[in-house]
Amino acid sequence: MKLSIIIPCYNMELYLQECVDSLLNQKLNPDEYEIIIVNDESKDNTLKIALDYSKQNDHIKVIDKKNAGVGAARNSGYDLAQGDYVYFLDPDDYLAENTLPVLLKLAIDNDLDILTFKTKSVVEKKYPVSDNLGDQLATLTIEDGISYVAHRKHQNEIWWYLIKRDFIKNTGIRFIEGKWMEDAILTAELFCQAKRMAHINLDTHRYRILPTSAMRNKSPEHYNKVIYDNANAAHAFDKLILTIPSNHPNAEACIKRLKTRQQSFVFFLMVRLMKSDISVSEIPAMLSDFEKIDAYPLKKFIGEDYHGIGYSCLVFVFNRKPLINPFIKMFRSFYTLTQ
Repeated sequence: MKLSIIIPCYNMELYLQECVDSLLNQKLNPDEYEIIIVNDESKDNTLKIALDYSKQNDHIKVIDKKNAGVGAARNSGYDLAQGDYVYFLDPDDYLAENTLPVLLKLAIDNDLDILTFKTKSVVEKKYPVSDNLGDQLATLTIEDGISYVAHRKHQNEIWWYLIKRDFIKNTGIRFIEGKWMEDAILTAELFCQAKRMAHINLDTHRYRILPTSAMRNKSPEHYNKVIYDNANAAHAFDKLILTIPSNHPNAEACIKRLKTRQQSFVFFLMVRLMKSDISVSEIPAMLSDFEKIDAYPLKKFIGEDYHGIGYSCLVFVFNRKPLINPFIKMFRSFYTLTQ
């Protein structure tokens, strides 16, 4: 078993079929890989669709569990996985055809802990074919994860890389359960422990932009939870940064990039606060906690990874405490009028 693909599902009847079909269209022998669909107590026909696939394909397995969030669903699938490599894919996304065999061969032949690849954002138009499959791809640059983070801006999400199962098992790293940003935390933790890691410029993954996605959910309860979970991620990164060995030749550059990412959680938390109903009276305590871990003021946010006039203007306001409350109150009044 070379690969285990784990798909956490909650109310994904509209997209699961395209996702699974894209995996079945990879020219992989069924003995080489398994698809583990984790139904997180969906209220629609997601479970029925998953079970129909499992009845027709012996290498497709279904876990039906009580709703506990995407982190718990991914952990459940990971615990069942038996492949040499593990891949976490969201059910509203899909892969370009015949790309997985290329990725697997590269990962196995080079004994990689992690192999990252390209993703494309899509809306309605279908992109089933890779832009560069069959092209001469650049030779892999293999380095440890600290060097990788130091040299390259990485994405928070989990679906743009393969992970060696023995590697993740040996680290003991798992998804945080019950909180958002769980993939951002796990991604950075895994990267910083990887010994052999590389990126291949192969157009592989399709990220579907949905107005109904979890990160775009505007219900007050969910929206506010994401704000508090961004705060949790900033604190989790403080602990991660302390683990980077100071004698590593790329430690300084890696820590700089991790600090930028940590402060991005605070920045986007503040942006979300502008549209939330959380009392502005809570902001001083939040900022005080961030100051203790050097995540505020946002002195390390603007730079190579985040730049532009919009970012700079908001950082100017967010870094001046007397401006924050009146700015947010004014924005909320304007925002309410436009809704």
